Amino acid sequence: MTPKLAAACADAFHVVCADGRLLRAGRAALYVLAGLGWRRTAAVLSLPPLIWLVEVGYRVVADHRPFFSRLLFRG
Repeated sequence: MTPKLAAACADAFHVVCADGRLLRAGRAALYVLAGLGWRRTAAVLSLPPLIWLVEVGYRVVADHRPFFSRLLFRG
């Protein structure tokens, strides 16, 4: 892993596909969602303008990880 990729991974979730494509943030999350069996949902969310909302939502959650961690994982 290059130092540049390591820094990018600290900022967002990344997936390296079998064909060599590098997906990050919301698109990477949708790729994993499709792999978990939610193909139709991931396909619909991949269409504009929904993919833009997925990316914005991902950025909001990623930028406020401590808050969402406390909110979702109390106990």
